Amino acid sequence: MTERSLETVDTPSLLIDRDRLERNLAWMQEKADRFGVKLRPHTKTHRCPALARRQEELGARGITVAKLGEAEVMAREGLTDIFIANEIVGPIKLRRLRTLAETGIRLAVGADSPVHVDILSKAFRDFCVRLDVLVDVDTGDPRTGMPPGDGVLDLARRIERAPGLRFRGIYTHDGQSYDAADSQSVMEIFRESQTQMLRTADRIRDDGIDVEEISVGSTPSLMLADILPGVTEIRPGTYVFMDADQAQVLGTYEHCAQTVLATVISRPTASRVVLDAGTKALTYYVQTEGITRAPGHGRVKANPQLFLDRLSDEHGSFEIPEGFGVDYRIGDRIEIIPNHACPTTNLYDVMYLVSDSRVVDEWPVLCRGKSR
Repeated sequence: MTERSLETVDTPSLLIDRDRLERNLAWMQEKADRFGVKLRPHTKTHRCPALARRQEELGARGITVAKLGEAEVMAREGLTDIFIANEIVGPIKLRRLRTLAETGIRLAVGADSPVHVDILSKAFRDFCVRLDVLVDVDTGDPRTGMPPGDGVLDLARRIERAPGLRFRGIYTHDGQSYDAADSQSVMEIFRESQTQMLRTADRIRDDGIDVEEISVGSTPSLMLADILPGVTEIRPGTYVFMDADQAQVLGTYEHCAQTVLATVISRPTASRVVLDAGTKALTYYVQTEGITRAPGHGRVKANPQLFLDRLSDEHGSFEIPEGFGVDYRIGDRIEIIPNHACPTTNLYDVMYLVSDSRVVDEWPVLCRGKSR
């Protein structure tokens, strides 16, 4: 596309600082390479096939998605190695999964119950290629996943015996790192999570079952901690953009590539600044505790001491402290660093890549709304 001035972009809009993005991408890829593991980034953060392709150009070994709908779009756009890090349930989704597998891409899904194994096997027992399945392991984030240990072994055995399926390995998400009190706690959580996974993999191998993948990670843990020998794959997502939450971990906003461009539309008091960006333009998500907790609903990029303290559907606002030394007028345009990048991306049809106040590219968010 032809470069153009940022002034030609209406508000609110999703901006991505290209230089910060490229540094973030390179940093995580270099870490994966240094520790000898595969980087399979979680694309739920950006839901953008163009960015997924860029991650693979830099060395990523396939992608991770959260939803089948994301996988369908990514495959249609040329991504050929996709892990759906989730459990696929229901006849409608199983038919869609089978149709996706028929495209010939390398595909894998998660499971944490014999029920999942049985329904997947029923859907794929007569398929020409076995569907790869990874066992979802709960190492401390109480979401999906089996506790590490013999239960995982039993499920791996069941997958190995199931017609139409192939056991690829085990995966976990140490999401509890977001709630850790400090950096040291994040590193301890990640080490313990990896240790549990490695021990579980050893138990499976002792039973004669090959464990091709031990897949781990979250962005906070991978920003701070080492990857233990034996782990084969990492799956960070938010690292591509960072956000106000991740900035609390790093102690700086300099790596935040994603912002929402907004316009000051009202100054109803001497201190209050009102923007044209509310919950339909910025996530209402707030991390309530731990190292990633960022007060408010987003930071003013130019003055990150200022944060949005109120959001309604169409408006966001913040207060300027007395004597702050910076003022904003009606018509001024401000970039806001969101608290959490992932749900913010999902609010936009397109992301504008920006460098030196110029729009240098536009990438459609083609997986926007693909949560089925």
